[in-house]
Amino acid sequence: MAKRIFKTSVALSAVVGLPAIAGGLDVTVTVPQLQVAEYHKPYVAVWLEKAEGGMAANLSVWYDVKKHDAEGTKWLKDMRQWWRRTGRELSFPIDGVTQPTKPAGAHALSFAEGKNPLPKLAPGQYKLMVEAAREVGGRELVSIPFEWPAKSATSLSATGKTELGAIKLNVTP
Repeated sequence: MAKRIFKTSVALSAVVGLPAIAGGLDVTVTVPQLQVAEYHKPYVAVWLEKAEGGMAANLSVWYDVKKHDAEGTKWLKDMRQWWRRTGRELSFPIDGVTQPTKPAGAHALSFAEGKNPLPKLAPGQYKLMVEAAREVGGRELVSIPFEWPAKSATSLSATGKTELGAIKLNVTP
């Protein structure tokens, strides 16, 4: 019996000694199906800003990565807010951040703090920013404010009007 208690005690102290698991962000970006004569998949940028302004992290950038001679990058500037904040300073492609454009539908993204592309964030107020621009289409920006680190699991959402549909953000402590 004493041997069993000792093993349990050792096992519990090993678990208690583990570092706390970092928080995370789960984002769902919905690209609406548009009924237009000439449809092009949108370019989309997903990033974090500090509430008072300033970049915190580039999370995902969707663009036409297969265009010849990197021609797809020249249209990134159509996502004006993102381009002015950080895009013009970057070299493409960005490992772990850039992806091909996505078709209509809901697209899930998951980020763990401290793992590329989500750095360790200082506690405070942040905004999830999602911007979309489409050739022969429009441009739209959606923002969701949140607190980091989350005290408990938090679900937030916002909805675009034209180029973006529902944007969902789940923040985990």
